Amino acid sequence: MRQLFITFNLLLKSLFKIYLVWIAVLVAGRLVFLAWLWPRLADLSILDKWAALLHGWRMDNIALSALLIFPLALLTITPSGFNLVINYLLRTYVLIIFLFLIFLEVSSFPFFAEYDSRPNIIFVQYLAYPKEILSTIFKSQISALFSVCIAIIGGVWIFIRQRVFFNFQRDLKSSILMRLILFLPFFCILALGFRSSLGHRPANISDALYSSNRIANEIAKNSLYSISYEQYLSSADSSRLSKRYGHLDQVDAYARVKRLISVGDSPVESPFMRPVKSLVNFSKPKNLVIIVEESLGARFVGFTGGEQGLTPSLDALAQKGVAFTNLFSNGTRSIQGLAAVTSGFQAIPGEGVLKRANSQHNFFTIAYLLKQFGYHSSFIYGGEARFDNMKAWYLGNGFDEVIEQKDFINPSFTSSWGVSDEDLLLRANDRFQELHDQGRPFVAIVFSTSNHEPFELPEGRIEWLVGEPHKSVKNAVRYADYALGKFFASAEEADYFNNTVFLVIADHDVRVYGDGPFPIESFRIPAVIFGDQIAPLKFTDVTSQPDTIATALHLLGLDLRYPILGNSIFNPARVPFVLMKYNDQFGFLKNNKLTVLTPGKSATTWTYSDRKLLPIPLNRELSSDGIALLQISESMYHEGTFQMQRSP
Repeated sequence: MRQLFITFNLLLKSLFKIYLVWIAVLVAGRLVFLAWLWPRLADLSILDKWAALLHGWRMDNIALSALLIFPLALLTITPSGFNLVINYLLRTYVLIIFLFLIFLEVSSFPFFAEYDSRPNIIFVQYLAYPKEILSTIFKSQISALFSVCIAIIGGVWIFIRQRVFFNFQRDLKSSILMRLILFLPFFCILALGFRSSLGHRPANISDALYSSNRIANEIAKNSLYSISYEQYLSSADSSRLSKRYGHLDQVDAYARVKRLISVGDSPVESPFMRPVKSLVNFSKPKNLVIIVEESLGARFVGFTGGEQGLTPSLDALAQKGVAFTNLFSNGTRSIQGLAAVTSGFQAIPGEGVLKRANSQHNFFTIAYLLKQFGYHSSFIYGGEARFDNMKAWYLGNGFDEVIEQKDFINPSFTSSWGVSDEDLLLRANDRFQELHDQGRPFVAIVFSTSNHEPFELPEGRIEWLVGEPHKSVKNAVRYADYALGKFFASAEEADYFNNTVFLVIADHDVRVYGDGPFPIESFRIPAVIFGDQIAPLKFTDVTSQPDTIATALHLLGLDLRYPILGNSIFNPARVPFVLMKYNDQFGFLKNNKLTVLTPGKSATTWTYSDRKLLPIPLNRELSSDGIALLQISESMYHEGTFQMQRSP
């Protein structure tokens, strides 16, 4: 019994020492976060502010308990004859994890500065594109890279100086029988730490959301666990993810969404397919060009109430066409915005549909819709279209061609993310004229790149803003607008212009900020529908990205049938709503009421007034509508029913 106690004591000390070294990195990082973001916690009491450390410690324990299982296994089930090898292996493992935690904590700060959140699945997804990411890091995040390197070098120095601190040979000399006996109780302790709950369900990332202040919740999260948890969810069966937000009977859910979309009876194989009669009557249907502006938030655009003077070209278009002043993006990623304006689809939990297996073929797009009328379809992008699987998705879903960076001959300027907006739009203009000369109607998605960090811009195009670095978001917005104005000046002289409807719309805002329950203001984006015989209109009702594509299609002069999960603003039965995805949260806005859906948590309801959220009692009908839209959108993806109705 005495020998068992001695072995227990040795094993406990070794594991606890490892735990202390690792937890020190995480606590230090959280303290720096707390100090850095303290001003954004002004609405919390002093106890609620410091509670981020307690809730964060719980998240840290979940991550570290999992990481400690490997040392436990080596220390308990390895025969003593291998003590030298195991000692070296354990020391190496502890060092690697120590340095990785340092890397992740230091990297969390520039990530937070960019996305206003702890690292999440985006952190991992971008690793698939080393060319673009490394170029961005070396051009705009060099100080962050330097900080990471210094922190890692410092970590190695500390570890080497404390080499005696980690010597596991004494533990391994203990009786193998004693150590095997102790494996199970220690494993149970770590399993409990990983589960972090004695209840029916284990804890998860939602348990870090202890406050109505979103920033406090982000401080409480553990970056490693946050990344791992979202990666796990993204690889899980997509049909299960929406259940984390609540679940409705499927018949009730379909009925609710049909009321939202104003759809009556529709075929089972395409549940929201309905006929839409053209709003206009032309002898020849119009072409459709959709220009998707990268990261152009409403805050930068004059006609939406944003900063004046940055977007004179877009503001001028807004005076001539249909200007959306209360429009919201589907999400914070380009793939969510592209899916919305190409397919009229809603955001769903987990990965966007551009990168999911079930939507790579036969997924409804405007290319499929207009192909039956002889339209040629193009996706034109200034960068490498393999990014975020855009090329495969567009070509797999009805588009006839993808024009990307390699197809541009001698572009005038190239950045880390591709050719300049001028080169992009000049190439698009030439292609549209070619198709017109061939007598072919066309539909095109043109996706810009210039307004993207590190904001590399050509010289001699715009007057740089005083007090702003040349490589800044505001100068990038000015340049993107300059290129847009230059395009329309050329397009107006082209033969195809008068027979084309243009939709200029952002994919999302440049960054997401906000300390409240949901950063709704960071979802406001501009859009303008412009073309010959389109009367000026300032539209102020709540609008979604799928609504804008439905509105543009309404003006082509074609009677159509489609399943778009939104409606033209000219449809008198249209219900104003939008579903917004922010990390693993969803905000469902209907008229001026917002319900916030958080996995594992009860829904909350807020009034959206004067661009602020004010808490009100839970509106169960509103939250049920939001859950229904989320549930049915995901079901349609999983079941393959968001498609063109097949001919009998």
